[in-house]
Amino acid sequence: MHVPAESPAPPVLHRATPGDYLELAKPGITALICTVAVGGFLLASPRSIDLLRLGILVLCGAAASGGAAMLNHYLDRDLDVQMKRTRSRPLPDRRIAPSGVVAALGLVFLGVGIGVASWLLNPLTGFSIFLGGLTYVVVYTAWLKRRSSWNIVIGGFAGSAPALAGSAAAVGGYTPGVIAFAILVFLWTPPHFWSLALLLRDDYARVGLPMLPRMDDVAFSGKVVVVSAALLVPATVLVGLTGALTWPVLVVLLALGAIFVALTLPLWREVTRSSARRGFIYSGPYLLAVVLAIAVNAPLIRLGFPTFL
Repeated sequence: MHVPAESPAPPVLHRATPGDYLELAKPGITALICTVAVGGFLLASPRSIDLLRLGILVLCGAAASGGAAMLNHYLDRDLDVQMKRTRSRPLPDRRIAPSGVVAALGLVFLGVGIGVASWLLNPLTGFSIFLGGLTYVVVYTAWLKRRSSWNIVIGGFAGSAPALAGSAAAVGGYTPGVIAFAILVFLWTPPHFWSLALLLRDDYARVGLPMLPRMDDVAFSGKVVVVSAALLVPATVLVGLTGALTWPVLVVLLALGAIFVALTLPLWREVTRSSARRGFIYSGPYLLAVVLAIAVNAPLIRLGFPTFL
């Protein structure tokens, strides 16, 4: 008598906690996105800061960024379960069912962020947030991430869009200083993510993600990280040339960029885990320090400090 084989038991779905849902919103990245938006706001309007508009911008930016992160989790759920770095996230770890509910929540939060910003601030702010979400979810996650080593470069606009949203919220348009700041953030993204990719290159290679300039040439990729970090120095000068920065703040920003180059410079000679780790660990605080310097720039301008131009 033939006894049919038993079907394998389905994966166990663990009980989700509020922290699991918060993790879907990638709070670290969301905080950094909101920080860049604040930097754009303060750079566009250093003499008169409307705290109500700034607060609305941060809340809308957080909602939209959190929603985009949820969509990223949902679209990448098949990859996340295969990678050591991501397999403990709520979806691959089965703390939250990888159902369409997650995608729906992401769309709702993203839509609320865009809609409320358009309504309470202005349509250009909402459009800027929309561009950031579109770049991160569609262009980067759904289209380029699995196909092209240009994914981080082109996807870097997702980090620049919050700066533009900050300018639009503050003055209703994009000021030259904020456009230059957005370029700086755009150029910051590759050395930040490529340093991480050098650390995790085996993990990325295992799932076929082209997260380095050349996945099969680590030495070349290390040199590209150094060059991309060095580009932050002229980008900083460009912000100063717009007349948006006081002399003390420009000097601080140039020093921060020089430190970034110094920390990544060993990658030119040899790619090691320690040198890649130093570049990655510094990259996040670097961008935070840039925005903090921009925050200090506003009262300095009100006190009459001269700008670079």
